[in-house]
Amino acid sequence: MSVEQLEANSDCRLVEDISFLSHSKFVDNVYIPQVTKNCKPKVGQEFESIDGAHEFYIKYAKEAGFSVRSSSTKRCKGMNEVVRKEFVCFKEGVSSIKDGERKRFRGMTRKNCKAKVAVVMSKMGKFVITVFVEEHSHPLSTLRKVHLLRSYRSVSEAKKSLTMQFSAANVPIHQQISILEVEAGAKVRNELRGQDAELLKEYFLAKQEKDPYFFFKIDVDDDGKLKCCFWVDSVSRRAYGCFGDVVVFDTTYNTNQYGMIFAPLVGVNNHGQTVLFAYAFLNDERTESFVWLFERLKDSMPTNNPKMIIIDQDPAMTKAIAQSLRNTFHRYCSWHLLEKFSTYLNAITYRDFYKDFQQCIWKSKFLEESERKWVTTIEKASLYDNDWLKSIFELRSR
Repeated sequence: MSVEQLEANSDCRLVEDISFLSHSKFVDNVYIPQVTKNCKPKVGQEFESIDGAHEFYIKYAKEAGFSVRSSSTKRCKGMNEVVRKEFVCFKEGVSSIKDGERKRFRGMTRKNCKAKVAVVMSKMGKFVITVFVEEHSHPLSTLRKVHLLRSYRSVSEAKKSLTMQFSAANVPIHQQISILEVEAGAKVRNELRGQDAELLKEYFLAKQEKDPYFFFKIDVDDDGKLKCCFWVDSVSRRAYGCFGDVVVFDTTYNTNQYGMIFAPLVGVNNHGQTVLFAYAFLNDERTESFVWLFERLKDSMPTNNPKMIIIDQDPAMTKAIAQSLRNTFHRYCSWHLLEKFSTYLNAITYRDFYKDFQQCIWKSKFLEESERKWVTTIEKASLYDNDWLKSIFELRSR
């Protein structure tokens, strides 16, 4: 018997018309889960029971990033046997509470989402998928947060037994929760160990399907471990095409659990606002790593190299710019220079003369004026023998 016949024999009318939904990945306000093919439900797929179909759809929903709830049920007259069942997205339907009646702000629990799956009992006693709608009307959860959705928030019998033992031993509730959090965190870390790089690649591939101009490059070492990663989307590429003549480049530390260096490339638009051009994770700060990053920047951007790049006084960056961006003017960041004054001057000298040095850098319109103010400040502070200040003065043309 065909799927259409099964659906007709179940005597269950579809509540909504799904003909207006497109299966294209580029339809506005439609979110299509990016999952593996063997995890995706298919019309005509058979299951031994409703529970089997339910478990399969929950597994698919967890990978896709949404929660599941039961919807309509059709039973056979007289025998009270379920012959048709629907499982829908947890944001199906429309909220009955109006915005003005809400006592506190919460995320919208109902978005009139049409995503669902319907199974019908066949003559052979098996349950067959007859309807599958995969498009969602709302953003989907990430892999890191999907465990917080209602379908996956459950306490196992082992955990319940453990909490009862804690209570019998007079362990406070807050300590019980802390112990369970530590145990759960270790379990999640062990499950994801060695898989995060692969998850990142899958995420980039999914972004590339939605955004044809999304560009990424991943480099691994001899052991197959992630060494460098570079990515840029269509918005950043357009911004670079308009405002990429000047690029500011800096790195950050200790911002992720993997100890990798985050290296964003940014600029300023015509409104004086910061815009992001590209992003990268680097394993180290060697010249080779920075050369790799700059080469990926050149590969991904539609226009020529930047006219000017501003960095801090990192020698590896300086060498990389000389190798990869030979026609780009290289300048040192004034903010980074001023931040180092407190390190190379004693507390009293810094207190008395920092503003004078600051005016030399920020308040001078011409090079001659800046040099004159600098020499005057050195004389007043008696800092003739400060080697760091000498090196800074020699770098003034940069």
